[in-house]
Amino acid sequence: MTHQSATDLVKEAKQEIENLNPLRVQQELLNDNTVLIDIRESEELTQNGKIEGAVHAPRGMIEFYADPSLPYHKPEFDTSKRIILQCASGGRSALATQTLKKMGYTNVAHLDGGLKAWKEAGLPVTS
Repeated sequence: MTHQSATDLVKEAKQEIENLNPLRVQQELLNDNTVLIDIRESEELTQNGKIEGAVHAPRGMIEFYADPSLPYHKPEFDTSKRIILQCASGGRSALATQTLKKMGYTNVAHLDGGLKAWKEAGLPVTS
């Protein structure tokens, strides 16, 4: 059995999902039907700021928040909405986007490059 590294898994995920650049995400956020979900850990939000309007849902809870049959389900995880996931540099969000697709979410994508790419594009963050 061959083993894959985390980098291999992220590369594989990116081939199966929609990868959006920061300007495209900024444009999509103008639509009321789009939800941006920040899957970083709480301390990362405190240390590095966040994209305004992003809903926080740590990566470790994403499958539970996304499953409507569970008591943990969050209303932001709505299959009728456009869902964009975002993390620090795009690895975790790529994997989580792939997972949501497996769970039946069809209109899901991620911010390729994460908050780092967002900041490098000169786009604003809030504390």
